[in-house]
Amino acid sequence: MAAPSLLNWRRVSSFTGPVPRARHGHRAVAIRELMIIFGGGNEGIADELHVYNTVTNQWFLPAVRGDIPPGCAAHGFVCDGTRILVFGGMVEYGRYSNELYELQASRWLWKKVKPHPPSSGLPPCPRLGHSFSLYGNKCYLFGGLANESEDSNNNVPRYLNDFYELELQHGSGVVGWSIPATKGTVPSPRESHTAVIYCKKDSGSPKMYVFGGMCGSRLDDLWQLDLETMSWSKPETKGTVPLPRSLHTASVIGNKMYIFGGWVPHKGENIETSPHDCEWRCTSSFSYLNLDTAEWTTLVSDSQEDKKNSRPRPRAGHCAVAIGTRLYFWSGRDGYKKALNSQVCCKDLWYLDTEKPPAPSQVQLIKATTNSFHVKWDEVPTVEGYLLQLNTDLPYQATSSDSSAAPNMQGVRMDPHRQGSNSIVPNSINDTMHSAKTEHAAMKGTSVKNKLDLKASADSNAILHSSLATNASNHNSCVVDMIRKTEGPHTSANIGVLSSCLDLRTVIPETSVSSTVSSAQTMVTQQTIKTESSSTNGAVVKDETSLTTFSTKSEVDETCALPATKISRVEVHAAAMPFSKETPSNPLATMKAGERQWCDVGIFKNNTALVSQFYLLPKGKQSISKIGNADVPDYSLLKKQDLVPGTGYRFRVAAINGCGIGPFSKISEFKTCIPGFPGAPSAVRISKNVEGIHLSWEPPTSPSGNILEYSAYLAIRTAQIQDNPSQLVFMRIYCGLKTSCIVTAGQLANAHIDYTSRPAIVFRISAKNEKGYGPATQVRWLQAHLNSDSPHFKCSVTTCGCGCGSGQRRPNLFQQ
Repeated sequence: MAAPSLLNWRRVSSFTGPVPRARHGHRAVAIRELMIIFGGGNEGIADELHVYNTVTNQWFLPAVRGDIPPGCAAHGFVCDGTRILVFGGMVEYGRYSNELYELQASRWLWKKVKPHPPSSGLPPCPRLGHSFSLYGNKCYLFGGLANESEDSNNNVPRYLNDFYELELQHGSGVVGWSIPATKGTVPSPRESHTAVIYCKKDSGSPKMYVFGGMCGSRLDDLWQLDLETMSWSKPETKGTVPLPRSLHTASVIGNKMYIFGGWVPHKGENIETSPHDCEWRCTSSFSYLNLDTAEWTTLVSDSQEDKKNSRPRPRAGHCAVAIGTRLYFWSGRDGYKKALNSQVCCKDLWYLDTEKPPAPSQVQLIKATTNSFHVKWDEVPTVEGYLLQLNTDLPYQATSSDSSAAPNMQGVRMDPHRQGSNSIVPNSINDTMHSAKTEHAAMKGTSVKNKLDLKASADSNAILHSSLATNASNHNSCVVDMIRKTEGPHTSANIGVLSSCLDLRTVIPETSVSSTVSSAQTMVTQQTIKTESSSTNGAVVKDETSLTTFSTKSEVDETCALPATKISRVEVHAAAMPFSKETPSNPLATMKAGERQWCDVGIFKNNTALVSQFYLLPKGKQSISKIGNADVPDYSLLKKQDLVPGTGYRFRVAAINGCGIGPFSKISEFKTCIPGFPGAPSAVRISKNVEGIHLSWEPPTSPSGNILEYSAYLAIRTAQIQDNPSQLVFMRIYCGLKTSCIVTAGQLANAHIDYTSRPAIVFRISAKNEKGYGPATQVRWLQAHLNSDSPHFKCSVTTCGCGCGSGQRRPNLFQQ
């Protein structure tokens, strides 16, 4: 973690939508990129549910329905997948609740639930300021404050230290309360404390950590409960323990528990001699406890003054949410004026990156041309940009020093308010990304501009997602997942298809070719009964008795899907480019990998890039090593080099956030195309008919001459596939000039069901011109009825905000 002086707090501004009124005592949870806030109060208790989208920088009020709970404050609020549970809290002054509500965020549906009481003992009494923590299928309730008086106007506080366990049903509903028998000394009664649950990776049992709280005076003690043995203990800690406090927040990221804010004693007060009489104030101190080593680290102390408004001002009763490795803080009260009997609430939203981002997935190919690549990689949550680099075996020869010559590479600042742009960031990265006053950049990744045809018919159940996975194959193929609609006779899928080309070589019968693609070693072998020796992209023949085996041994096959939704995806299977004697030689082919210089393509706001040139760094400089605390090259002053046809390039990418640049991804390798071969067919559609299914497509957008024929293939079941699921065997089911064919029910009966991601039937379609076959389009037709884990979200195809026409599948919780 960075030193306190290097913390890069960011205040979020310029958001859109209905911003909730300032408050304290509210609670918040995260569902993927959404921060969901409920309850709290300031001049009355709030009963609305507010949602902030951290990607689009937008607040919205979802249209909730069902058993909507009354407004409450200081309640329990936990998230289990896409359902949220609310327990207890203050519903009005002096009147507390012990009711339990469930919100299905996928439908914004509230439901009041009634758990069974404990087999021995009473259910939890009405309370506020308790902790309510989730682990597995159980919630753990500890402590809080009850009102001993039956008259809500006569508040007689009673601090609690009781402990309950609430068992949940899978998906929806609860079983009931129980009172576990615990061992050891129980923590003293308290309210407005925090409790988090942490389990070491690959070892140890889950443990609940209780810190601080209020029991007539503020507390600074730390307690640990082993949830397997139900044993309480007080762990010995190292480092400086934070001041006694209540109404603070505790958030776990990795193996650290971050403590922020709360009520603490005034400077110079001796709380040990007169804990009940001393004055209290809000704080903006920030510490963390390493839960593996039990060591406290102070990041912002109580004595540090902030004269530049570069971090959140002191507050208590706020909320904190961890999204990825980023912490968000919203609202809370920053003081209490006894003479005026009034309090002041904050309305600001801040975030802090707690560590560098992880490495992105490998760079994946969307489309290759003779002198450019359209590439993408999976989004990394809560990042502010990506550094893309490449290297090649060819000698570097600068083509221009004019930065405006490179398309899509203008030397401009990252504009945090320009949705859908993917600007390259020059040497102003310090100004735009690491200033304490930088406004929040809405970092929604631009959906890939893959010419998707989104005019799906009303009965279509074909869904697209912009997550693309690279998987080497004999064809330079692109995969579009399509979901099979089982309840109707028609499954019309207007699916746009991507094209790309890489080092596709003609395979002569009884030979094998090895080509490196995306750091994967792909062996292409031919097993045929009948063969044709024509240059048809190798390894395919015209009759159904001939089989082609594609054996892919890939080091990495990473896909990005939103947690808990298993969204269908579009995959790019990058393979090869037609082999030709025109392929330029590589004079530096013998250069060792460690000697190759990595050159910057640029810093991109989103997770796609159109690459036609790269920057040549000054001699002796290998790459950008730091961002934020070091100079970044001024790209406008650097020389550039164009991509060359028929040339292999290696790519890697790293994500950037407020802590700097993270580790690079694994290396991918692609080749630019050789002129003359046709592109991949596009806009594949599948619909049911009486014979089986109707498969149709559009001609390549770049035919490079007359199309002589198309070939369609189906992956079929064989004993070989059963022994090695990564090895697909394809059978040609069509060859002709038409841009459609019928796949009979008999052929489909022999289809292989690919379970590498979601169950799917795999097709490939390619076009041939005078020079030969070009890259193939691979289509995965999802068989949703075969997947017992299929989500039950009602989904829709939408377009991204950048207007590129790319489709995304999102559950309703993302719709306002």
